[in-house]
Amino acid sequence: MRWCEAGSGAVARMAIALLLAAMVLAAAVPGRAAAQGLSNLDYEYLSFRGVMLDGGKIFPSKVDPTWTIGGRIDLGFLAPGVRVAVGLNHWSSTLVRKEVGALETRVDELILEQTGQTTNVSLGEITWADTAIHADVHMMWRVPFGLLTYAGMGWSGHVLRGSGPAIDGTFVEDLLDSVRAGLNVHAGVEFPIDRRFRLVSEARYEVLEDLTYLQLRAGGQFTFGALAPGEEP
Repeated sequence: MRWCEAGSGAVARMAIALLLAAMVLAAAVPGRAAAQGLSNLDYEYLSFRGVMLDGGKIFPSKVDPTWTIGGRIDLGFLAPGVRVAVGLNHWSSTLVRKEVGALETRVDELILEQTGQTTNVSLGEITWADTAIHADVHMMWRVPFGLLTYAGMGWSGHVLRGSGPAIDGTFVEDLLDSVRAGLNVHAGVEFPIDRRFRLVSEARYEVLEDLTYLQLRAGGQFTFGALAPGEEP
């Protein structure tokens, strides 16, 4: 298991570095953005413009890496070069053995405190699932080769639910069931195939109260509204 954990850590560090590099690059090239027209926008471009469906993979701190499904609604430009989007994301995975062991220790200590008896509780396999709604704001630029890039941050609300044969209906399930707020940084690349469809790839790092994860995702966006200057393929 150690090589898996090391591999996930290396992927996380690499993706975080890419996110930071993309955001630094974005901040360093405002002149290019102006030249391409995305900085000459107004509130007329703030409206429902498109829908993206995506899939990907997350590398969390407390559960095994797993696949994700989700989507995004493009709400257009709030200010020159500043795009707004809202989205939904879902994943479900198995709690890592270290976290299960910590829960088992807590149960053993509680039983000892209340009854004076020593136990060796086994909670078995525990599943943790997350359904999240996020609102993102990011700067967007056009770069060579017909690509659009963006980098920014967002806020999210997470509904987390735990389950497992040994914990269903117990206080352990209650510990895992919660609603939490989160923050993220993200960066992505979009390749317009034509005026109404573009391929999207994105990396984001999400931070909750006691859970963090790197997410890599890709999908396709259908655009219905008017394109802003500089977005044309």
